[in-house]
Amino acid sequence: MEDNTQDENNVEFNSRIDLTKLQESVANVKAELGKVIIGQQEMIELLIVSILANGHSLIEGVPGVAKTVTAKLLAKTMNVNFSRIQFTPDLMPSDILGTSIFNVKTSEFEFKKGPIFSNIILIDEINRAPAKTQAALFEAMAERQITIDGNEFEMQPPFLVFATQNPVEQEGTYRLPEAQLDRFLFKINVQYPTLEEEIQILENKHQQKNTNVEALIDSVLSAEQIAAYQLVIKDIIVEDNLLKYIAAIVNNTRTNANLYLGASPRASIAILDASKAVAAINGRDFITPDDIKKVVGPILGHRIILTPEREMEGYTAEKMISDLIQTIEIPR
Repeated sequence: MEDNTQDENNVEFNSRIDLTKLQESVANVKAELGKVIIGQQEMIELLIVSILANGHSLIEGVPGVAKTVTAKLLAKTMNVNFSRIQFTPDLMPSDILGTSIFNVKTSEFEFKKGPIFSNIILIDEINRAPAKTQAALFEAMAERQITIDGNEFEMQPPFLVFATQNPVEQEGTYRLPEAQLDRFLFKINVQYPTLEEEIQILENKHQQKNTNVEALIDSVLSAEQIAAYQLVIKDIIVEDNLLKYIAAIVNNTRTNANLYLGASPRASIAILDASKAVAAINGRDFITPDDIKKVVGPILGHRIILTPEREMEGYTAEKMISDLIQTIEIPR
């Protein structure tokens, strides 16, 4: 007698949204970066997620762990305009936004755009500029426009800011205000490479000799494709119980006795958008609790402030978020 029983576990999943091209583009970007960058997979993954979710990223790590290089090469994989701004203590807001210059021929003031008018902005050592210069980024990052002399100037999409900072250096630095930190989708903590990765880094450097590593990277993504993928991300399906799960996580930061400052609704929206991007990269048209867990740390880490008592006890934001997630029931 023939057994016609089918294994229900082998049912093939068919995505309701075509994510093939998106996944291919992500794979191509990773392949290009892999020509130069060894390891740092989490940083690369989160930066790609931030692009798809249309959010800015703050990259934090000690000097020499490829923060600036990775962001710069990632921008090169995209066929868009790129600006690199080195923040220094004497940098003025007009050095970033631009300034009005008097035109003798026309007897009128003309606005000369600054380096912020680009698609991908790499701000190196963002905490080296004073508060007034950092504040110049507020409107551009939040509303993707700037207002100069009463005139509004729209930023052309895609408009993404990648900023780096060194967490251990205090001399000549200015702490970023909470209002600005909240405008970053992610704060990505970059770790040291493993021993095996460091050996490979040395081998590659020895073999490349005087090769210009930027010349090794090809553009594999256009501005039009980025805009299309960002629209696709918005269509990713989210069940109601997962919306409640996100809200419960963020609400817990506001009622937690161990926290002096909790996360705002902007954090809830950031978790939602980033989770959708993670799902799409993995070929799914719906998000799962694991997608949410993956992005909660980089999204909430810079948005919460521990109470002085907990800081004195050696607690960290990362540990607090990990404990917080454990206390919230995972939707089934």
